[in-house]
Amino acid sequence: MKLYKLPSLEWSLLLPIILNFKTMNKIYILSILASFFFMSCEKVIDIEVPSIEPKLVIDASFEVLFDETPIISNNVVKLRLSADYFEDVIPRVTNATVFLTNLNDNSVIPFSDINQDGDYEAVNSFVPLDGVAYELTVIYNNETYKGKATKIKSSKISSIVQGEKTLFSGEEVELKISFKDDGALKNHYLFNVDIYNYLAIEDRYFDGSDYNFSYFYEDENIEFPKKIDIKLSGITKEYFTYFRVLIGQSGQNAGGPFQSAPSTLLGNIINTTNEANFPLGYFHISETDTFYIELVDKN
Repeated sequence: MKLYKLPSLEWSLLLPIILNFKTMNKIYILSILASFFFMSCEKVIDIEVPSIEPKLVIDASFEVLFDETPIISNNVVKLRLSADYFEDVIPRVTNATVFLTNLNDNSVIPFSDINQDGDYEAVNSFVPLDGVAYELTVIYNNETYKGKATKIKSSKISSIVQGEKTLFSGEEVELKISFKDDGALKNHYLFNVDIYNYLAIEDRYFDGSDYNFSYFYEDENIEFPKKIDIKLSGITKEYFTYFRVLIGQSGQNAGGPFQSAPSTLLGNIINTTNEANFPLGYFHISETDTFYIELVDKN
């Protein structure tokens, strides 16, 4: 579970030279000549990147912490605007109208952005019910966006212990994770390790069984001991597919997967006012189990 950089430009240029000549003298001389050549040809080129029209990004991933007493739910609708690739600041939307509708009884659950930070929370706390479909409505710039979701069940984490193994850098921390899959359902899961380290899996090969695997956690600035939390959420098959594509295109970044959501990846939310002006993001409700562990230095 680790990304590796491609070889540097210098190495990619010198490699053919090294492969084509057998003597060290030739390698040495040609390496120096190649280095001087590319240093002398170095030039700053300004590339004008076209700006794109910002789209509304709706991150509405609710977590029902079903193993807590009492059961609580993290119901936050995060509204942002998409930004150009090289922009450092992600615009926050603080002037929208947001609410949920319980489609069983048509009751309305209003949300508000109390802190004016683009994070909308329910005015009155609530826990999404089993078997109830909810419709999310966001009204922004006189356009209405809607999406539907029903709570998805999840398994509980059986155990997580720190292992002894590492991968290639030697700095990774092994987490040995265990949970039992519910054989009565075809399940899809999303792990979130610490902050924004995601792993989406399905039970195709361990349906109804105990599943044990190692996840290698890496934090280049880690200071031991460090306490982290690992979340296991039940997700739909559609969200599983969506999320794997999203992570593949956006990567693991400090702002979360929706911070740089690809403009071509559509979620389950539509613009009912202007279909062409589609939003980015997803509305999903998950049962979520949380496990806390303190990591120690084992080197």
